[in-house]
Amino acid sequence: MDLVSTPRISPVWLVLIGILSVQFGAVVSKGLFAEIPPVGMVFLRLTTSSLILLAFFRPRLRGRTVADWRPVLALGFALGAMNWAFYESFARIPLGVAVTIEFAGPLLVAAFGSRRPRDLVWVGLAAAGITLFGVGPTKVDAIGFGLALVAGGCWALYIVSTAATGRRWAGVEGLAVASTIATLGIAPFAVAQAGQQLLDPRLLALGALVGLLSSVVPYSLEMVALRTMPPRVFGILMSLEPAVAALVAAILLSEWLTPLQVVAIACVTAASVGAARTESGPKAQPQD
Repeated sequence: MDLVSTPRISPVWLVLIGILSVQFGAVVSKGLFAEIPPVGMVFLRLTTSSLILLAFFRPRLRGRTVADWRPVLALGFALGAMNWAFYESFARIPLGVAVTIEFAGPLLVAAFGSRRPRDLVWVGLAAAGITLFGVGPTKVDAIGFGLALVAGGCWALYIVSTAATGRRWAGVEGLAVASTIATLGIAPFAVAQAGQQLLDPRLLALGALVGLLSSVVPYSLEMVALRTMPPRVFGILMSLEPAVAALVAAILLSEWLTPLQVVAIACVTAASVGAARTESGPKAQPQD
């Protein structure tokens, strides 16, 4: 069952709206970090997306083998760790920078899965761009930088485990289960750090909004867009995410970047576009 109906607008616009939705969700989250720690917001986001996915897709659990559960458990771990590390990262460094660094994950997956030597050029270009965030006048907080790299590594695991899960679970049943596993896994840490804040009606509502903006809306739009959009085009559009994140953060959070940081983002974006043009399938996006 789809969360949205067949579109009457271009699938390109659906993907772009999804990208904007993700970044607006991140902006809302960052504006709340003074009231609730990042792990608390991640928990509220995952709870919202998990409940909606379970309600719509009702995954079949009976009769599952150990081999069925292994990839979905890995996917659940990847979802929880990726979101937690990413939120902790952009709590410390500009959102656009965190998104850019995180893109190291899918780029490495693309490089390892390719037999073309030229794809190593894209990895080198991305590495050069990311390195700029750690040196000289463009240097950002070291912990935030490291956490963004951790999020990128988890994104790589997310891509691999999503493919493995898809081979054993129909549709998005595996994603619904994995999202629930991630929610339950992160719950103790959220309760320990956020405590009573998780029961605040206002924060609950805003957390649900973040879940819709960052997970449900973009994932639904991408599902519909991919019905008619070539995977290569989808990958190229998703490569715009670092630039979109930087633009949205500059406008709404006043996170203006230095010219050299803009060059760094351009390097990673160009590398991602180059890698996407040679890939045969879309990159799995970290929507949950």
